[in-house]
Amino acid sequence: MFSERTNWKLTQNRFTQALEEARAAGTRVLDLTVSNPTRVGLQYNTAAILGALAAPQAIDYDPQSKGLRGAREAVAGYYRDEHHVLDFSPERLILTTSTSEGYSYVFRLLCNPGDEFLVPKPSYPLFEFLADLEDVRLVPYPLIYDHGWQMDFPSLEKAVTTRTRGVVVVHPNNPTGSYVQEHELRLLNDFCGEHRLGLLADEVFLDYAHDGKRRQSFARNRDVLTFTLSGLSKIAALPQMKVAWIATSGPESEIAVGLARLDIIADTYLSMNAPIQWATPVLLGERKGIQKQLLDRVLGNLAELDRQLATLKVGQRLSVEGGWYAVLRVPVTQSDEDLAIELLQTKSVLVHPGHFYDFAGDGYIVLSLIAVEGVFSEGVRRALDFLNY
Repeated sequence: MFSERTNWKLTQNRFTQALEEARAAGTRVLDLTVSNPTRVGLQYNTAAILGALAAPQAIDYDPQSKGLRGAREAVAGYYRDEHHVLDFSPERLILTTSTSEGYSYVFRLLCNPGDEFLVPKPSYPLFEFLADLEDVRLVPYPLIYDHGWQMDFPSLEKAVTTRTRGVVVVHPNNPTGSYVQEHELRLLNDFCGEHRLGLLADEVFLDYAHDGKRRQSFARNRDVLTFTLSGLSKIAALPQMKVAWIATSGPESEIAVGLARLDIIADTYLSMNAPIQWATPVLLGERKGIQKQLLDRVLGNLAELDRQLATLKVGQRLSVEGGWYAVLRVPVTQSDEDLAIELLQTKSVLVHPGHFYDFAGDGYIVLSLIAVEGVFSEGVRRALDFLNY
C-alpha cells in the first residue's frame, strides 16, 4: 500500500530509547544538544513580534507565487545591507515556509527521479529524508580535517556521474562550523561549470561568524546557477515563524529559466500564509538584537569549553569558524552511540554522537553552544570527567 520512498526504519534507536527512559524516570538531563533558540533564555522583543502578526492587510487574500512583494523587498534589503549584494533584486526571491521546503523546490527543479546531488559529509542528517521524498539520490563528498576543515575536490571529481544535477554546500557547515573559502568557491564554480551542475548553498548560519567578520554570501555568485537558502529560523532565531527563501543568482539566461519554473512550483503550493508575510519586515529587523545575544552566548560557551579542555586534556576541540555547534574529538574506546548513551545514563548529560552527523568514524561528539551558560558549563564538566576517568 505504501510507497518505497517512505519505507524508513521507524523503530527507535538505542540513543532515543535511553533518552526517553531517563526523562520517564524524572532525571534532570543537562541538554548539550539544544537547537531551539526560543528555549535558551534569550530576550525577544515580544511586543514588536506579536504586533507584527496583527497586520490588518492579512484579511485580504492576495496570492503571489513568489511571496508578497513587501516581504521579498525586506529580504532583498537584508542582502544589500548585511552582505553588500548591491544589485540584489526581490524578483530573484522565492519565499518558502522553511529551508527544507526550499531544498524540496530545488530538487524538483533540477532532478528527475533517480538523479543525484552531491552533499557534504559530515553534515546535517535532514538531507536524506528530503531527498527520499523527491526520489533523489544523495552522493556524499567528504570534508577533511587538517588544521581546519576543507572540501575534498578530488572526491567530488570521483563522485560526479551523468546523473549528477547539483552540489550542496553548507556555509558554514553544520556541525563543523566551517565556511567555504574563496579559493574553494572558485574551484566549485569551475567544477559546476564543467559538469553543468547547479549549486545549492545553505546559509542559515551565515551571520554567526565567531570572529565578527562578515562572510560573502553565495547570493553574490554569478558564475554558475546558484540557489541560496536561508530564513528567519536562524537569522532572527524565530523557527516557529516559518519564513525562509530561495535566492537565485548566476548567468542571466539560466536565472530566467530557473525562476520561471520555480514560480510554477511555488504557485502550485502557495504555502506561505499572509500574516507571516506581512510581518516579515519587522521580524527580519529584529535580527540584530537577537544575533548579538546568541553570539555572546556562543562565544562564552566556547571559551568555557576551551578552559575546561585545557585543564583536563582528554579531548580536542576541532576548529570552528561559525554557527552554533562545536565538535570534540575524543578517545575511541567504544562507538560514539555507546559513549553518548553512557554519558546520558551515568552523568545525565545529553550530547550528539558523531554518527548523527555522518562522521566517517567513531571518536566525535557534537555540542550545542547556545545552551544556557550554567547548564553548558556543568554538562561539559561532567562529560570531561567521564572521559578522563
